[in-house]
Amino acid sequence: MAYISMIPHLTLLLLFITTFSYSETPLSDDETLLLLSPYEQESAYRVLESVNSDINWRSIFPDDLCNSGPHGLVCDYFFDEDGDNGSVHITELSFGYVSEYSSNPPCSFNSTFSPSLTNFSQLKKLFFYKCFTDKEVSIPGYFSNLTSTLQQLVFIENPSLFGTLNGKLSTLTSLRRLVITGTQLSGKIPDDISGLLELEQITISRNKLTGEVPGSVGKLKKLKVLDLSYNGFQGVLPESIGNITNLVKLDIGFNQFNGRIPESLVGLQKLEFMDLSWNQFGNYGVPLFLSEMKSLRELYLNGNKLGGQIPEIWENLDGILGLGLSGLGLVGKIPSSMGKCLKNISFLSLDNNTLEGTVPEEFELLESIHELNLENNKLSGRVKLSSKIEGRIKLRGNNGLCVDSEGVTSSYVKSNKGSGFIKLCNKPAVPNPNTVFLSVSALLSPYSHVFVFLIYLVFYY
Repeated sequence: MAYISMIPHLTLLLLFITTFSYSETPLSDDETLLLLSPYEQESAYRVLESVNSDINWRSIFPDDLCNSGPHGLVCDYFFDEDGDNGSVHITELSFGYVSEYSSNPPCSFNSTFSPSLTNFSQLKKLFFYKCFTDKEVSIPGYFSNLTSTLQQLVFIENPSLFGTLNGKLSTLTSLRRLVITGTQLSGKIPDDISGLLELEQITISRNKLTGEVPGSVGKLKKLKVLDLSYNGFQGVLPESIGNITNLVKLDIGFNQFNGRIPESLVGLQKLEFMDLSWNQFGNYGVPLFLSEMKSLRELYLNGNKLGGQIPEIWENLDGILGLGLSGLGLVGKIPSSMGKCLKNISFLSLDNNTLEGTVPEEFELLESIHELNLENNKLSGRVKLSSKIEGRIKLRGNNGLCVDSEGVTSSYVKSNKGSGFIKLCNKPAVPNPNTVFLSVSALLSPYSHVFVFLIYLVFYY
């Protein structure tokens, strides 16, 4: 929005005039005769004016908005089964300047909503990016009257957007994507969200939502992404989440979930990304059922006081690329199986635990590692690493722990030696045979004549 405001007025007009939204396929003769109804045309103007009243939309776009309208306003043609009685409707409304390649109608400092949003009978996508950043705006109650054809409802980076979701979603039975990030929305996830059976993505991250997650969320069988991170959710994570077998991403990081990590999560056999970090899960140890989740590529449990030792669960998790076990209260030694099995790993954090002993020699097999964090444990000895490593090693807070300088490339040593993250081991002293001989001779100097005589006897007799 700031970028747009700096564009001269004439350039701004040209920007809108040259970014009309046309159909990607050639129009038939029947389609070229179809025009947006005056009702939807007027509704579109009112919505545009509510988003940015500083622009005279009616004079810039005086003609049919489906044939010559701003980018971000998309239309489609509809016909009955016989191909007759056609009509044209607005199907997508996207607001907020994203980039020059996606120059949606820009929002203003006083953007708000318009009741005319409920007048689009075939609307499939409603998108707001950085529209509500200054003036406080609440999600209006008439959102419950949005058309049931809506498939995508997206709010990204709208820090002045307030309100709750209660009573706003139940009628959106075709909804596939619900994305609300970076707002001030509060309250609970409504129980009736379980009726939105077409949902494939729920991303409601970095808001002010609280309360418990309803167990009915387990009914959303088509869900592939569930991201509830950076809110204030509490209570026990519902066992029913394990029933969402199509789930690929589960992120509940930075909330206040407590109790035990439910074993039902083992049912998520398609899951590739799981972040349970920085909650209040109890002292039940790292879950053993993780060994059966073979599709996992990233696993983060940081900041939960799970306690116990690092279990031997890595044999079937050779696809892991990122693993976060920081601040879990772990004790004991690092199992050598982590080095043997996690050969593709690029990020591994074991810092801020109470791990002891040496780092397994098998860590030399971790050739793809980009960051290895072992800080603030009780580890000691030499860390042997692959000569192919190019990432960062963090060892601070471990007395006597150092990296074998022969196991890292010179470029790695050069770039990290002074960083404080690593400590290079001293090369072991190799005795000089000449020095040893001289030292022995010095010790025997009072009896050197006897020593020489003995050598004479050995070689000549």
